[in-house]
Amino acid sequence: MINAAEMENTHFDKKDKKFMRLALNLAQKGLGYTNPNPAVGAVIVKDNEVVGKGWHKKAGQAHAEVNAIKDAGDRTKGATIYVTLEPCNHTGKTPPCTQAIMDAGIRRVVVGATDPNPKVKGGGLQFLKEQGVEVAYGLLEKECRLLIAPFSKHMKTGLPWVRAKVASSLDGRVATRTGHSKWITNEKARAFGQRLRQWSDAILVGKGTVIADDPALTFRRKGWPAKRLLRIVVDSRLSLPANLNVFNVSVTSPTLVATVKGTSHEKRRRLEAKGVEVLELSPDDRGLVDTCQLVEILGKRGVQALLVEGGAKIHGSFWDQNLVDEAFFFFAPMVIGGTDAPSSVAGTGVEKVTEAPRLSDIQINRFGDNLLIRGTVTDMDVFWRQ
Repeated sequence: MINAAEMENTHFDKKDKKFMRLALNLAQKGLGYTNPNPAVGAVIVKDNEVVGKGWHKKAGQAHAEVNAIKDAGDRTKGATIYVTLEPCNHTGKTPPCTQAIMDAGIRRVVVGATDPNPKVKGGGLQFLKEQGVEVAYGLLEKECRLLIAPFSKHMKTGLPWVRAKVASSLDGRVATRTGHSKWITNEKARAFGQRLRQWSDAILVGKGTVIADDPALTFRRKGWPAKRLLRIVVDSRLSLPANLNVFNVSVTSPTLVATVKGTSHEKRRRLEAKGVEVLELSPDDRGLVDTCQLVEILGKRGVQALLVEGGAKIHGSFWDQNLVDEAFFFFAPMVIGGTDAPSSVAGTGVEKVTEAPRLSDIQINRFGDNLLIRGTVTDMDVFWRQ
């Protein structure tokens, strides 16, 4: 098998990085549509010119490499292919991509990340190398690993990758003391919030958010295909009325309400009559829904990417239980103030600053006058270790 030492000795130039970034951008188009497969992008280059582009569009359909080869047509012989993830070397619902690469006459394969599955890791690259193809990997590895973090974590642990999203004022308020919150962030920032929903298999909120905003919690992005997004509402006492937007169920927008055992049978029947699934869980030590148990169940149901949108109590529970893998904090340039104005994260919190979870791999993006600070909490390297 190809080892890490070979990866570290590989030299990549600016052009290599440019083409891999293009592959990463293509791969992002498949985020949220490829479960249970990872999102992958591929670019074919010949004589420093991009001749083919592709990405994995949907589970069961052609992989990124095959789509790029089709796009390139008869220009693949002697070309280089840049792929965000190691090409598969086994037959599943589609034939192995390594064979497609060989048949296309591609002479060089540059890969961002190896397959995190220890049973197949390096197998595709080893096969290609044995066939005389030049192989290089580890290009923009961190970015390529982050791209498929939900797939990798779910494969290794059975749990979803949890993204926490917060939109607040500079002083961390998500609403005024009267509960008014529309809109703190601007339209561009909210549009990126839709992208987060697009990347997700499920979105989760607490009953407080539903009461305050009556949100639909659907994916709405102009020009993009509809996708199934499971909407999860945590309501420990089944106290929400059944006439809210989130309880209008469709094929692409199913709803699950998580509650504790022993709640009202009448309220449960009323929700189930509308097509809502009610999931009864054992209570935690506060008598509320056990978020750890809920996350475990979602993982068993195949949820790889879970987006937590709030409110403060829900965020507090996820942070207190160390369930957050990646965080997205949007800030608007305003100060709301007020002792009674709700903050973005409640819960118990830490006793010492040194105990606070810290983000790494920080990225800062601007959306007009709004800022997004994003980063990871979980060390992704653990998903690639044997």
